Amino acid sequence: MPRPGRSGEQEDPAAVLAAAADLLAVLHARGQDGAAPAVSPAQLRALLAVEGAEGINLRALGEVLGSRPPSVTRLCDRLEAMGLLTRSPHPLRRREVELRLTPGGRALLDERRVIRLRELSAVLGRMAPEAVDALVAGLTAFREAAAASLSPADAPPADTGAPAEAPAPAPARLADGA
Repeated sequence: MPRPGRSGEQEDPAAVLAAAADLLAVLHARGQDGAAPAVSPAQLRALLAVEGAEGINLRALGEVLGSRPPSVTRLCDRLEAMGLLTRSPHPLRRREVELRLTPGGRALLDERRVIRLRELSAVLGRMAPEAVDALVAGLTAFREAAAASLSPADAPPADTGAPAEAPAPAPARLADGA
């Protein structure tokens, strides 16, 4: 349904955003197959959640992922076997387990971010500078509006130097306009 005050000729903003999200998923997946080790989307979400809340326990990770305890345990078993995650007893609460990324887990997330930024930068480089500026402004407003409606468990991880879901900065323009 079109927004009030908008021309009926323009597409519904939610539909435009949904189509863009589909394209972002394709760009995000592009090149990921070559990254090693290969991880599933659920494993990647778990790693991102642990990165955003280092020392998180299994129960809290399950809440973030919307998964039941046995599934979270199996997921962490696989990530630990891949050398991406460690589990250790909580120093004060014996029955609680803390989850932390290994250096390999951090490297994997960093590699994924580099791939994603390269793909996004290639697309942004084909856009007019004014369109990039408008996109960044719109996405910033969208992110702020969305963050206001998310519970803390649903919020993206804290800024780690490379934005997890924020728009990539506009790339430098080539002299020939490409």
